[in-house]
Amino acid sequence: MKYIKNKFFVENVSLQKLTKKFDTPLYCYSYKKLKKNINNFKLNFSKLNPLICFSVKSNSNLKIIKEIKKLGLGADVVSKGELMLAIKAGINPKKIVFSGVGKTYSELKYAIENKILLINSETKSEVKEIEKIAKSKNKIVDIGIRLNPNTDAKTLNKISTGKKGDKFGVNEKTFFELVNYLKKSKHVNLRCLSVHIGSQIFDNKPYEKMLKVIDKIISRIKFKFDYIDLGGGMGISYGNDRKIFNYSNYQKSILKYLGKYNNKIIFEPGRSIVGNTGILISKIIYIKENKSKNFVILDAGMNDLMRPALYGAIHKIIPTIKSKKYSNKTYEFVGPICESTDKFSSNKKFQKLKEKDLIIICDVGAYGSSLSSNYNLRPKPAEILIKGSKIVIAKKRQKLIDLI
Repeated sequence: MKYIKNKFFVENVSLQKLTKKFDTPLYCYSYKKLKKNINNFKLNFSKLNPLICFSVKSNSNLKIIKEIKKLGLGADVVSKGELMLAIKAGINPKKIVFSGVGKTYSELKYAIENKILLINSETKSEVKEIEKIAKSKNKIVDIGIRLNPNTDAKTLNKISTGKKGDKFGVNEKTFFELVNYLKKSKHVNLRCLSVHIGSQIFDNKPYEKMLKVIDKIISRIKFKFDYIDLGGGMGISYGNDRKIFNYSNYQKSILKYLGKYNNKIIFEPGRSIVGNTGILISKIIYIKENKSKNFVILDAGMNDLMRPALYGAIHKIIPTIKSKKYSNKTYEFVGPICESTDKFSSNKKFQKLKEKDLIIICDVGAYGSSLSSNYNLRPKPAEILIKGSKIVIAKKRQKLIDLI
């Protein structure tokens, strides 16, 4: 994705061409960037030869999941719907892991019937529910137990998942109890120790701490796990600082602490695979002038991109056509939704804009479309995948008549 003669292109397609055909707001993804991210992930962890299960919650577009499957990844799912989607995309059930704190009877039954690789369980009650279903079907079901390693990932509290106060996983005491309980089970086979400490992590220190906890537990418990599921959480840069997570150091740490156990490593990346593959193109409806700033009112709102309102996340905003004329006022980019939280960012130095201009909200490939809603009864945007010069409709724009 880059400017060519001051006009923005996704691969070989200009945004002007796209928006004329598909209107705005519009999600647009680059296949080339997606492929590059997946190959980079594989290369950086090549010594581990892990099973990479893409986190479907980060982007649940069927066409995108099909491309991810073709590039060799499995799936990490957290609901029956996501599991159905992964199977429909053609992902081998033996490359699917089912995570989450609150799986219902219906979800567990569906996962068991489809013979997926692992159900990562987080409570003794769920383990017993799995056992009950397995017994009724005379099956042996492979599961993992998710440990809460009480590790602070030093990220936003709203996306922290590995501290003792978080709802995820079980503590050491419960973990040991479940392992001992499952040693006697005839219908549930414990194969995996699972952890996940949060999202948007750039520092390797939290992962090191997490790995030390896993090392200590495995050495104490004297139980052979076939898999260690390390979750995901590797961060991507959303601003101008372009921070990069050091995959190489993380691989070294994994080999240092877990290499001696000869377990198959599972990763569940989402954001690091799709985050920077997507943009949201929006049109300026109005510019409302104010003494201190100008409100740039877009046709994209918090229903289309929830992260700024939900997390206070800031996505870089850029013009579709570059110019050298700059505004002397702050631009505050806002949506049309009837909520004060419906705003994207404030920019003190931005090129001059006018009504009907197009702007780009960057790095929305993860938790963009998948978190979108029909709030204010607004149709969800179309989603387009660009492959070179080819335009693939990944999802059609919703129609108001169908919503109503």
